Amino acid sequence: MSDKDKKHFLDTFREWFGAFSYGVFIDKRMSVVRKEAYDEYDNLMLLLFSDFLGIPNPISYYMLELLPYLAEELEPWERRIQNRKFIVAEKAAQYDFD
Repeated sequence: MSDKDKKHFLDTFREWFGAFSYGVFIDKRMSVVRKEAYDEYDNLMLLLFSDFLGIPNPISYYMLELLPYLAEELEPWERRIQNRKFIVAEKAAQYDFD
């Protein structure tokens, strides 16, 4: 094996190992962080605009002042919340309750 072949092998191995370690260690953790961020964002939007989903909110008048800042994010959030049918099951799975 020549030095060029060894260098090519080491470069290929380094690239493969980098992708492998990213997939094993970082990507799984990032999906957990991303899921937590979506959950926190959904909770905030639910507190602010729960009257859009039919949940009475006594201070919704004051929350509507934030509507111009969050208007373009409101429709995808509403669609995502309405598509979540088993929120309790999602939370139980998140904490490994079976």
